[in-house]
Amino acid sequence: MMREHWLAPEHLVYPMFVQAAGARQEIASMPGQYRWPVAELVEEARRLHERGLASLMLFGLPETKDDEGGGAWAENGVVQTATRALKRALPALQVITDVCLCEYTRHGHCGVLHATASGVEVLNDPTLELLARTAVSHARAGADMVAPSDMMDGRVGAIRRALDSAGFAQTPILAYAAKFATAFYGPFREAADSAPQQGDRSGYQMDMANGREALHEMQLDFEEGADMLMVKPALPCLDILAAARARFPVPLAAYQVSGEYAMIKAAARAGWLEEARVVRETLLAIRRAGADMILSYFTPDLLPNGR
Repeated sequence: MMREHWLAPEHLVYPMFVQAAGARQEIASMPGQYRWPVAELVEEARRLHERGLASLMLFGLPETKDDEGGGAWAENGVVQTATRALKRALPALQVITDVCLCEYTRHGHCGVLHATASGVEVLNDPTLELLARTAVSHARAGADMVAPSDMMDGRVGAIRRALDSAGFAQTPILAYAAKFATAFYGPFREAADSAPQQGDRSGYQMDMANGREALHEMQLDFEEGADMLMVKPALPCLDILAAARARFPVPLAAYQVSGEYAMIKAAARAGWLEEARVVRETLLAIRRAGADMILSYFTPDLLPNGR
């Protein structure tokens, strides 16, 4: 009665990595997290769903990559295949799919790459068609929600139009609306094999110093039709999350990213802090700042009976 905020399974989304081939592999920089082959991913999701898991988000690792990232929208791509398998086996489990090209391109960037005299540049507008094609392919495979994480300008509107035209007007969009360029993503890039081969992503992801610009980016996604807005990373951006909570009427998500997870794991393994309490306290802080939904690799630990 006296507690203002609490954690429940419905507040949590479990990010999972699915690979096209090979055996399950633990991610070295993210102890307890794995790259899952499709069949094993379905069985792990079933086990967690039986304990209360309501939602997961899929990230794909294809067998091959190319310059455009064609595996992102392939009918039999790894995320499409996993989504169909999950929805057949667990129709009540909400499957959210990450919509981006970085895992599928040889160069590791989130869009169409153009070489310049001074380096490389990601072309915004040509990327939009590819992202929209990817989102439609995920919806056709059965995704309950699509989540564009690329940070191209105008991609929410492009995806909304493409989904509507393809007959998926009811498929919601969770926009990575304020996604900052940060070193906290380091372990994820190992997990998803998505590190840029040239340059970095500061040309299209947010500057960590800019709060007002972040809210402006969120406003643009909201106006283009995003059904939910995400702030990423979570703990370093609680001020953005709280400001967004006061401003936007739609549900808000926050991503407790790989670097946040890895830091807690490393400190706990060294005996420097109590992992279970720190996990709950950090997630409660994210909820307190305004998140309706938290993407966290600690999700299994928060389900009944722990891992």
